[in-house]
Amino acid sequence: MKNSEHLLATRRFLPMFLTQFFGALNDNVYKQALLLVITYGWIQQQAAEISTLNNLAALLFILPYFIFSATAGQLADKYERSQLVRLLKIAEILIMLIGAAGFLLGNLWLLLLALFLMGTHSTFFGPIKYAILPEILKPDELMSGNALFQSGTSMAILIGMILGGAVISASQGNLLWISIAVLVIACLGYLSSRCILKQEVTSPQIQIDWNFFRTSLQTLKYAKSLPVIFLILLGNSWYWFYGATYL
Repeated sequence: MKNSEHLLATRRFLPMFLTQFFGALNDNVYKQALLLVITYGWIQQQAAEISTLNNLAALLFILPYFIFSATAGQLADKYERSQLVRLLKIAEILIMLIGAAGFLLGNLWLLLLALFLMGTHSTFFGPIKYAILPEILKPDELMSGNALFQSGTSMAILIGMILGGAVISASQGNLLWISIAVLVIACLGYLSSRCILKQEVTSPQIQIDWNFFRTSLQTLKYAKSLPVIFLILLGNSWYWFYGATYL
């Protein structure tokens, strides 16, 4: 407990923790709000069934993880990570501007586009945040640091779902408030990213393979050659699959 409190008070860890927290929070505020406005029929162009649109939204958010994750890992190794994080946080603000426009105009396709882009943003942020941890933490801090990261993510998911629902419920169809909420959270994430310490570039010689599917298959083959790692990946994937299916 003391070690965790110590980490949250350090410049090494706190900005990255907050950046991760606000990113996961915004993902879930936006996603929950979108699902609710679809369910309540508050946006135009809802020609399909509500359940179909909700499932389409879930698919669009998860799809970038499947397509881009391996390439995102290469980028995290090739370039300086704190700068990458800041660029991604600027991208998040731009994406939320698209989402806000979708809410205010009642345009389903803009909202779904922003959701897909948010999934893409999170896909590219994921490898960076976990690659940074071993760089900013001492070996005896890694366990606590990982625990805090995972706890923060889970809390952000829960709070984001509640907050997204609360804002939609309180606004009574006025989608200006949810637009403001997601933009404010995106800006908070960018401000916290400004305090992340500069990181060493670990593998500048890496050649980025933009064939996303080939890179993903190569990564899976490599993981399968490491039985313990492969089982951990399967277990972690099952956890998130089960959670997403239940929700």
